[in-house]
Amino acid sequence: MKHQVNGNTEGVRDAMLARLDSLYDVVLEMDEFLPRELMKLLAECSCQLNREIAIYLTRDGEIVNVAIGTDCDVELTDYRLRRNPRRLSRVRCVHTHPDGDGRLSDVDLSALKIFRYDAMTAVGVRNGEPTYVQSAFLDEGETVLLPEPVRWYRLPEAEWLEQILRSDATVGREAAETVRQGKERAVLMGIESEDSLAELARLAETAGAEVVGSFLQKRGRPDGALFIGTGRAEELARDCQALEADICILDEELTGVQVRNLEDVLRVKVIDRTMLILDIFAQRASSAEGKLQVELAQLQYQSTRLIGQGLALSRLAGGIGTRGPGESRLEMNRRRIRERMTELRGRLEEMERQREIRRRSRRRNETPVVALVGYTNAGKSTLLNALSGSDVYVQDQLFATLDAVSRRMTTPENTEYLLTDTVGFIRKLPHTLISAFRSTLEEASMADVLVIVSDGASPEMQQQHDTVEEVLSELGATEQTRIEVINKCDLTDPAPSFPGAVLISARTGEGLDELRSRIAEALQATHTPVTFLIPFSRYGLLGEIRPQGRVIRECHTEEGTELTMMMALEDTERLIRKYGAGIVCRKEEPGEKA
Repeated sequence: MKHQVNGNTEGVRDAMLARLDSLYDVVLEMDEFLPRELMKLLAECSCQLNREIAIYLTRDGEIVNVAIGTDCDVELTDYRLRRNPRRLSRVRCVHTHPDGDGRLSDVDLSALKIFRYDAMTAVGVRNGEPTYVQSAFLDEGETVLLPEPVRWYRLPEAEWLEQILRSDATVGREAAETVRQGKERAVLMGIESEDSLAELARLAETAGAEVVGSFLQKRGRPDGALFIGTGRAEELARDCQALEADICILDEELTGVQVRNLEDVLRVKVIDRTMLILDIFAQRASSAEGKLQVELAQLQYQSTRLIGQGLALSRLAGGIGTRGPGESRLEMNRRRIRERMTELRGRLEEMERQREIRRRSRRRNETPVVALVGYTNAGKSTLLNALSGSDVYVQDQLFATLDAVSRRMTTPENTEYLLTDTVGFIRKLPHTLISAFRSTLEEASMADVLVIVSDGASPEMQQQHDTVEEVLSELGATEQTRIEVINKCDLTDPAPSFPGAVLISARTGEGLDELRSRIAEALQATHTPVTFLIPFSRYGLLGEIRPQGRVIRECHTEEGTELTMMMALEDTERLIRKYGAGIVCRKEEPGEKA
C-alpha cells in the first residue's frame, strides 16, 4: 500500500518529501522506543522546514503516518478503531518542537488523553540536532505520568516500553469494567455457512455480547496468516470501525499468529469460536469440578498459542547474544502453564476416583442409569425437571448448565434407576473441552439407556442430531439402548424424523407418559426382578448372589430363603448356568409388581 506525507506540505520540496516518505520503510526493533538515527533525521528535516513533524509508531515498530505541521503545532490523528474510549490506541505519537524545547505542552497532554495514545513524546530540536526528549503516559483514573525531560542520547527506552505495557494493563482493566457495565459490540466473521454464523450469534449473545454485524466469506480454505486474506481483513477493519465494534469473533479455530495478525489489522480484540465457548463455560461452571475442568481446557488452548510478542513474551532465538544461562519470558510462561495443568489434572483425577467409587456402588446395587443427551438448548434440563419434579436451572440459552445432575427415579414396575442430565453438545465442540470434560461426558458412555433429545423447533434438527452422534461415537457410547425424543412439539408440528421417535413437550407435559413407558420397557429389557429359592443345604450361595443385584425382598420359608432381586439378564443367565435352573423360583413378568 502506497504511503504519503500528510499535513502541511505546501511549499515543501520534492526531495524533502521523498526523504520523509522514506520513513515509512523504517521498522523499529521490538526493544527500541525511538532510535537515535531516527531522532537525528527528524531534527534535520524539522529544522530545515522550521515546522513540527509528527510520526506515529505501532507497538510492532511500524511507522504508519508521517505528518508536517506549522512552526508551532501539527495536526494530530485519532487512531482509535475501538468503540470503548478508555482503551489505548496501540499507537504512540512522536513529534518535534523546532524551538528546541523538549517539554510537552498542555495541548500535547490533552491530546494524549483524548486520542488515548500509548505515549506522547516531544523531541526538542535546534540547529539540526535533537536536544531534550519528554514522554507522557496514561495511568489509572485519567492521570498522566510525566517523567522529566532527558537528553536525547539518554532515552530510557526499556523503561518507557515497559511503561506502555503497564499503562495498557491499567487502562485495560478500566475498559473491562466499562464493558461489564454494558455489552460488548461484536462483529462476526465466518467462512462456512449462514446457519453456522447464526449459531455463533447465539453463542455471542449467551456470552453477553451484542451482535452488531455478521459477515460471510466463502473460501475453499483459510488463509494461513490472516484466515480471511489481506483484502477482506482490511474491509473488515473498516466494517468494525463503522459499526463501532469492540470485538471480532471468528467462526473457526484460529492459530495464535492469526489472532495477532488480525488484531493488528482490525484494531479490535479478536477471539475464535473455541475461545468464545470456553468463555461461556467459564461463566456457567458452578461446581468445583466444573471450574477445574474449564480452567484446564483454557490452559490447554492457550498452551499451543504462546508466541513471542515483544517485551511481553520475548521469543527464544539462536545466534550471538542469545546464548547463556537463564530462561526466556516465553519459556517461563510455558513452564508455568505446564505446572498448573499438571496440578489441575491431579485434582481432577482425585475427583474422578471418587466418581468411580460412586459408580461401583451403583453397579453393586444394580441401579441402571438413563442419560439425557442431545444438542445444547434442546430442552434436556427442562425434561429432567418434568420427569423428576426437580428444579434444575433452566434458561433459553446455549450451555445453560454444565454439571451432570442425577435424580433417582422409579418405573411403574418398581425398577429404580438414575436419570442423569449431561452437558449439551454443539458442532465444532473444542477438543480441549472434550478432553477436560471427558470424566463428566463419560456418564453418557457408561449409561444403560440413552435418551437422545432433539430440538423439534430447530430447522437444523437433523444436522444437530448428526453432531450428537459424532460426539457419542468419539466417547465410545455406541452400544447402549437408545430412545429418540423430539422435544418442543408444542412450538411446531415436527414429523418424526427418526424411527420410533417420541414426540414430547417438556414444557407442557405432552408425550411424557409415553416416554416414561419407553424408558421402563428399555430398562425391563436389561434388568428384571428375579426370585431365587436357596435351600438351607446351599445357604452359601446367598453370599455370591446378593452382590449381583439389588435386593428387593428377602424372606425365610420352610424350604429355604426366598430372595427377590433386580438383576441384569446376563447375570441371571450366568447364575443359572453355574448353579442350575432349580435355584430360580420365578422371574417377574413385565408389569408385575415385585
